[in-house]
Parts: sequence; C-alpha cells; structure tokens
Amino acid sequence: MLPPIIGYCDPLRGRPGDAINFHISSAGDQPFDARLVRVICGDPNPAGPGLRMDAVPSAIEGRHAGKAQPVPIGSCGLAPLPALGDAGAMALVLNVRPTCLGTDLRVVAALQDEDGQEVFALGLEGRRFVLVMRRHGLESRTATDLELDIGAWHAVGLGFEHDRSAVVVELARLDQRRGMGAVRRQILQLSDAVSASDWTQAAFAAVWAGRPTLSFNGQIEQPALRRGLEPRLAETGGALGVPEQDALALWDFSAAIDRQTFPERLGHGDGTLVNVPTRAIRGSNWDGSEFCWRHAPGHYGAIHFHDDDLSDCGWTPGLSFTIPSGLESGIYAIEVINGQGRDTIPFFVLPARGGPKKPIAVLASTFTYLAYANHSRGNFKGGLKARAEAWGGYPWNSDEVPDFALSTYNYHSDGSGVSLSSRLRPIMTMRPGYLTFEDQRGSGLRHFPADTHLVAWLHRKGYDFDIVTDEDLDDEGAAAIDGYEIVVTGSHPEYHTERSLNALQDYREAGGHFVYLGGNGFYWRIGRRGDLPHMIEIRRAESGIRAWACRVGEYYQQLDGAYGGLWRRNDRPPQMLAGIGFAIQGLYEGSYYRRTPASRDPALSWLFEGVDGETLGDHGLFGGGAAGFELDQVSQVLGTPEGTVVVARSEGHGPSFQLAPEEILTHTLALTTSPGVEAHMVLGTPPGEGAFFASGSITFIGSLCHNGDDNDVSRILDNVLRRFLSLSR
Repeated sequence: MLPPIIGYCDPLRGRPGDAINFHISSAGDQPFDARLVRVICGDPNPAGPGLRMDAVPSAIEGRHAGKAQPVPIGSCGLAPLPALGDAGAMALVLNVRPTCLGTDLRVVAALQDEDGQEVFALGLEGRRFVLVMRRHGLESRTATDLELDIGAWHAVGLGFEHDRSAVVVELARLDQRRGMGAVRRQILQLSDAVSASDWTQAAFAAVWAGRPTLSFNGQIEQPALRRGLEPRLAETGGALGVPEQDALALWDFSAAIDRQTFPERLGHGDGTLVNVPTRAIRGSNWDGSEFCWRHAPGHYGAIHFHDDDLSDCGWTPGLSFTIPSGLESGIYAIEVINGQGRDTIPFFVLPARGGPKKPIAVLASTFTYLAYANHSRGNFKGGLKARAEAWGGYPWNSDEVPDFALSTYNYHSDGSGVSLSSRLRPIMTMRPGYLTFEDQRGSGLRHFPADTHLVAWLHRKGYDFDIVTDEDLDDEGAAAIDGYEIVVTGSHPEYHTERSLNALQDYREAGGHFVYLGGNGFYWRIGRRGDLPHMIEIRRAESGIRAWACRVGEYYQQLDGAYGGLWRRNDRPPQMLAGIGFAIQGLYEGSYYRRTPASRDPALSWLFEGVDGETLGDHGLFGGGAAGFELDQVSQVLGTPEGTVVVARSEGHGPSFQLAPEEILTHTLALTTSPGVEAHMVLGTPPGEGAFFASGSITFIGSLCHNGDDNDVSRILDNVLRRFLSLSR
C-alpha cells in the first residue's frame, strides 16, 4: 500500500532567494495543507530529547491542490526510427543476456508508435520468446519454441516484412571463448500482418506508454535493423557483426557510456535512456584483457536494464517554496497533510550568498543519506513497526513500500546489486522519526535522524552554526567551507566524491579545524555528474565490507569513468583526513571508552576539563554507549598525521565485532596499529595544519543528550569546540 501522501523536493538544498519545488502525490487527488517547520531533533524516543520540529511562518502555509501521481519505475532505451513503411523486408538483431526469468511477459525490444498503441515486440514469457502485436487497441501473442538460458548471452534475430504476417526468428547462444553455438530457427505465421508504417520509435527493454511497461530484467547489446527477411546470425556472429552497408539502423551501446544517450551510427538520431540503467557492463565479447571501459569501450557495449530502476519520479510540483531572506541556515522541512495522512519532506537551508558565516559548519552527509535511501532491511514487521507506532515515529518503510526503488545496500529484483541512487523520489529513510533498528538500549537511529542529535545539542548549547552539504563540497570544492572556523560531521559521512573529499582535506591542511563525530567515514568512492546532480553511483569493487560485489571487470564507474570501490584502494585512506579510519564492525551495540596514559599529558588537560574517572560514554541512545557499531582506528601505515594522539580506546565490545576484511593480511597479521576490537578517540595537531578531533565511533553523538547534556561525552565535545574556536581567533 502506498502512503496516502508523500513527496520529494528538488533541489535538496538552497540559499535565501532560491526556489525549491516539492513534488507531492496525494491519494485520490485530495487537497493538502502545508507548513514550514525547522527540524531540531528527529528522534521520537520518549526517553530522549523527543521529536522537535518548530513551526516557521511562511508563504506556503495553507491549502494546496492535490494530485495522485504514478511511479514510472523501470528503465528502458528509446530511439527514433527511420521511415520503414517502404523498407520492405527487414530484421531486428540484438544480443541479449536475461538475468531474471518469470512467467509474466517482459519485452526485450519493441517497434512502436509514440504512446504504445501500435506495437510489434519481441518478449519473453519464462524462458520462451513470444512475439507481441498491438493493433487498433487489440493485442495478440505468438509463442515460439525458442528458449533462452538465464545468465548467458544469446544472439536473437526477428525477420519480418511490412504488410506480411510471416516472420522468421533465429536464436543462438554466444560464448566469448567458444564462439557462437548452433543457430535455432523458426518460421511463424502471425494472426495479423505487420504494419511498419505505424512505428516511430524503437524501445529497448520495455514497451513505452508514457513510461516503461512490461520491463525486461537483463542486458542488451548493440541492437540493429538490417535489410532482408533473414536475420543471418550465423553469418554475422550476432549483433556485433551486422555490417553497416546492410543496415537500416545501428544503435551503438558501446559509445557515450557515461551519458544517458546512445548514438545511431547511420544518422537517424540518438537514442535516450530512461531511469538511468546500468552501463559500463561487460558485453558478450569481453575477454578480460581490459578492466576499464574507457580503454576498451567495445568490450562494454551492454546495458543492464531493471524493472526497478528509478532516477526521476517526474511528478509535477505540488508547491514551490522560495527561501526568504533572513531565514537562518539549518534543517527545515515542508509538512504536508491530507485527510488520510502526512509526510515531512526535509531540505537544507545554507547561508545567504556573500553573507556572513557562522563560526561552525555542520556537514550534512547527503551522499550517504542517498546511498542508504529506502534501505529495505527486512526487519520492520513486528517490534520495530509497533515501536514506530507507539512513539509516533515515521510509519512507512521500504520493507512494505518498495515502490520508490531501493538503496545501494539492496539488490534489484533480478539479484544484481543496486549501484545507482537518486534523490528525485520519496526517500522514507530520510525523515524525522524514522527508526532503523529495534534498539533495546536506545532509539535505533541511523543517518539523517541520527545526525539531528548533533544539531539538537548545538541548539541547546547555544552554538552558532550553518549547514553545508556534500553536494556543496562537490560543486564548489573547498570554497564551500572557506571562512568557517570549524567543520563538524555527523555520525556517518561514509560516501564521497573526489571533489568533496579534496575539499575537506584542503580545508584542514590550510588551517581549518575539523571534527569528525562518526565511524566508517570517507570509506566509499562515488561517481556523480553535473548533468545528473540528483544521482550518485557506487561500484562495490574488490574489497571492503560489501552488501554485494560487482562482477569482475565492472569496477569502473559509468558516471565519471573512475575506478570505484574503497577510497583506500584509490590511495586515499580516511586516516589521511581524520587520523582514523574504519577497522571494526559489529552489531548495533554501544560500549564505552577508557582514557589512555597519553591523555594525562598536561597539555591535553583542557580536553578533559570537567570529566571525572577513567571511563567515558557508558550511556547513550544509539546502542546504549558512545563507542559502538562501526569503529575507527589510527594507522601510521595508512596516513595518520604526525602529532595525532589516541586519548581514549573503547573496550567491552561483544563477540559480533570483527575486523573489516581490508584490514586482514593473514590470520595473524593486520594493517591497523591495534588489531584489537576497539575504537580510537583521537586529537590531532599536525604541524602547519588545522587541528582535528575524531570520536572513532558511529554511536558517539547518541550519547550527547544523556542526563540533560550533563555527561562526559557532552563535555568533551564542548571542550573541543570551545578550544578550536579560541585557536581561530
């Protein structure tokens, strides 16, 4: 069941004077009421600070017209056709690798009119090819005896003639080492004559009806239309061998791999891809001689289409909000309510262009929020759902509502890993009150709602701060944070582009002070393009803790051509920026730190002012303790800067905590300074650079609010911020 009202915004952030559009779907076209709120705390746990969203008067307050809007999920390719009515006999030839075979009809390729009313399509029902014809509102299907094997490449050809009902279908298995197998051939009589004069476009992996329908799961390579009734697969060796002189149209999937178009080599007009299918995929001729698609694009001429790809819902805006001058930088949201439900759609307000900046910039980890967007964990039914209801938390979860596409931690319906994520869709995980885990010792928050604990603490402590996002770092580089005395992260700044990571490194090395309050940060490299600013790409390459793994030879990102995977495998370990990097993972459980002898140095007494005892952080709303879930450690080998001091080490972790795979060289040898199960809290003062503090744990900021902010974790962060601010003045 879809939520009765839900939406998304574009862009995700703006400055005073900028307009942000809110795209709303309201069931039954119900009108809805809207208001602006400032998000202070997104934790609904009654044992914590509580949800706090302060109403802000604005011009959008009041009633708006509502509209129910469909989700155009599924990817495909569309290309204009040359005039075919007088072309006589012709054959559609392409290479196909199915990745999921169900019993329902899925269309591999279609020749059709603009809106899918007149269609001649090659489809699959189970393993068997089926020919589909739509004419004058009537549909007929003709089954062949030709069957495909899942996960294998095949050449397929469909020969036909305008105004005739006889067709020829050929199929042959392809193997890069063994070559083409025997060609299987069948002549069929359709129930009606083919009418090529009705067609204006070719659709690949779907029938286009204003959106993809009957979407195919699998890979398609180098479609072509050739002259003559015979597909002639044995002669050409499949779609890659169709000669140009015999062709009516040749669509080249091996060109423009980083874009959402594909050329037609005879000049009939480029094709367009819908919903950003996966490219930089091994073709039928890939032989392992080259792993980078930029060096051998002809080996990467396949596109992987999925029935659950989604790059843009394409909804019409329900309202537009222009950020007024004087609105303070922070996290805001538009709350929309109809007669059946409500949604709260967050966005980020940056400081005015050219205006004064606050002393502190809080980095909103929007790339990480996007990587985890709509993560379906399979844990919502039962206790977690009941808790969300009891606490007044966010009621929707991708376990029950998969319609808006899943996260890069999930699998597509065909079992392949999700490598692309978009913010032009409702993101249920990025909502105040969203619960991730049924945490028996706390709130079970992650990512966006977890990071509001830091924002709420800064508000309560009276610190002046602005919000900056990952997108700003990627768009503007270090200029996005120039002039701030301190940059502070939230709990999990895991995903970064090269430009966003460089911005933080350049800022700190130029003297800016950096506070990293999370764990497993700066870990995965992502791709992003200026013409697709709403999307990120992750290739889970050869190492790291991975929800899925790329196929061999598919490690280079399609959006920018860069080698994907861990930043560490791109020679940018997190230790180079923040002194520490990911080393240990366990269950969502928190423990405590113990001060080190080095922390007793009188020069560090300011850090522990007001802190009593040897242990720290044995409390908190994220797993019950300040050190937990994912833990970071120093490593001189991996670039921990000179002058970094480990001031506390965590202990008391349970048996689920284990070294990350990239840390292990042998069963007895690891790369970290301490292969033990512990987080390292560090203070760094590299010569000639900005100082940094890092907590070494994802759960750290969940401990700030304990006992009304009167606790050791809160005091340490307070001491750090006051000290770093004093150093800058």
